[in-house]
Amino acid sequence: MSQTNLLQGTLDLLILKTLTLGKLHGLGISNRIEQITKGTFQVKPGSLFPALHRMENAGWLESSWGESANNRRAKYYALTKAGRRQLKSETDEWSRIVVAMGLALRNA
Repeated sequence: MSQTNLLQGTLDLLILKTLTLGKLHGLGISNRIEQITKGTFQVKPGSLFPALHRMENAGWLESSWGESANNRRAKYYALTKAGRRQLKSETDEWSRIVVAMGLALRNA
């Protein structure tokens, strides 16, 4: 399957959704996004880490230091209550966009 560039706002939604199952470090988030999108999206560190920091500053994520599976120090991210609310809001918005795009493409 070919890779696709992330649309504006998509990365936040994918990160929030990825963290609903529990905390992960950056590489874990990137790997899970690639897994759940069946390889369509591969998030590079240059996109991922600024997004994580921005989302943490917005109060949607909290972080803590821990050890990764290979015994390296890693920063783990988890959803906050505000992050869960943001996930719901963004999911609702993307659902509206999908329906609208479907209508536009069918009627074009």
